Amino acid sequence: MRFYGIALLTGAALMSACGGEKKATDSAAAAPAASTTPAATTTPAAAAPAAGAAAAAPITGKTVEVKMIGDATGYKFEPATITIKKGDGVKFIMVSGGPHNVAFQNVADAGASAQLDANMPGTDKLGPLSSHLLSAPNESYVVSFGNVAAGSYDYICTPHAAMNMKGTIKVE
Repeated sequence: MRFYGIALLTGAALMSACGGEKKATDSAAAAPAASTTPAATTTPAAAAPAAGAAAAAPITGKTVEVKMIGDATGYKFEPATITIKKGDGVKFIMVSGGPHNVAFQNVADAGASAQLDANMPGTDKLGPLSSHLLSAPNESYVVSFGNVAAGSYDYICTPHAAMNMKGTIKVE
């Protein structure tokens, strides 16, 4: 019975997330591409924060790639657990079985939560600490861990949470 409840909630979240598309604005179309690859890429950009909010911090170290996969072997992030340093970035790449997103959970420290959310770009995010949905192969989403406190950050794919699509990023 519990599985059906989770499946129902996941299905409802997926249906509401897929309810409509936002059209690109002229300013978005005029913005320079953040990557030279043909895939759509979203990267953190420095923007003025709202009162009391954290400012987006750029990637100052390396960028680690994490694949988002859904196939006959299951739904997973590959690798699911990574260790990075403060200032590094994580590039989530949609490979198969989408749509996928990355949503951080259980971030207890309010300062770390605000900074991580500020470092997650986009106005079409599914919510705080959550990216937008990636649905095209090779589409990517980059999260900066600049100014994010050391610790362990658990994340899931919201549409596939019931299928145990989750991971952990350890920041040193």
